[in-house]
Amino acid sequence: MNTIRFVVRVNRSGFRNPEYVQRIDQIPIRMTTNRKRALLMGRLTAEDAVKSIQTSRCSPELVSITARTG
Repeated sequence: MNTIRFVVRVNRSGFRNPEYVQRIDQIPIRMTTNRKRALLMGRLTAEDAVKSIQTSRCSPELVSITARTG
């Protein structure tokens, strides 16, 4: 069975590679450039992460991923 999960991709001004949210239980949120290490989360959690890291220097966006379960 496939479910849709989300990762949060962040483009910061001055950086070439996008970063992904790796952990959200810390302040500040831990980021990674490796998409395979990105945190897969539900839509509501991903939207909360986007709201918490949205600033004038970075532009977060939701990226949907089809994940297999079971």
